[in-house]
Amino acid sequence: MKLSDINNLDAKNYGSWPMPVKFVSALLLFIVVLVAGYFMKIKPANDELDVLRAKEQELVGVFTEKQGKVVNLEEYKKQLEEMRELLRQMIRQLPSKTEMPDLLIDISQTALSAGIDNELFEPGPEVAKEFYAEKPITLRMKGTYHQFGAFVSGVASLPRVVILTMHDVSLTPSDKAPGSAARPGSPPLASGTLVLEGTVKTYRYLDDEELSSMNAASSPAGTQPVAPPAASATPGS
Repeated sequence: MKLSDINNLDAKNYGSWPMPVKFVSALLLFIVVLVAGYFMKIKPANDELDVLRAKEQELVGVFTEKQGKVVNLEEYKKQLEEMRELLRQMIRQLPSKTEMPDLLIDISQTALSAGIDNELFEPGPEVAKEFYAEKPITLRMKGTYHQFGAFVSGVASLPRVVILTMHDVSLTPSDKAPGSAARPGSPPLASGTLVLEGTVKTYRYLDDEELSSMNAASSPAGTQPVAPPAASATPGS
């Protein structure tokens, strides 16, 4: 075939084309159809398949995790009950509402017994939490390092568990603390005296009546209050 023969092909009469031209044209048309089919049908289907495979792996992972939880469900329930019992025991070790005033006196007396000078020991209003109440105490104490150590040891040996958390508390040498001048009639401050001032917080558990009142106040009308952990206890337990 000559190039002039190709230029003279009749586009409206394919049947008159020479056989080599027909073969090449059919091959090109076949390739175009394959490429178009790949990008229009096969590639989107492959992309969707990859997404579905990734989703399958994710669902298999979720299923495996949930299956493991179901298999160990009884063990989890047992551990949860043990944690609840431990929480009840810890709550019972905190002071009750009726014990709190005497406990504050015991803390103050423990400081005096250790030789600490209580310049300020002022309990503040209680703040009720989920199942306990915190009692802030503003204080200013003067004593030596060993006296403060004896005070902490004495508080730890009280019949009830006393938790003291420090909030904005400073411990400084007496000669550097503001307002460190000795009070009229008090002995002069010894060398090595420290001044502890700020706010500490101690805690007590809420009795059943207080918890019921809190639940009634916080629960919408018509809903059943959620029962808190049992916290009733006898004094000295």
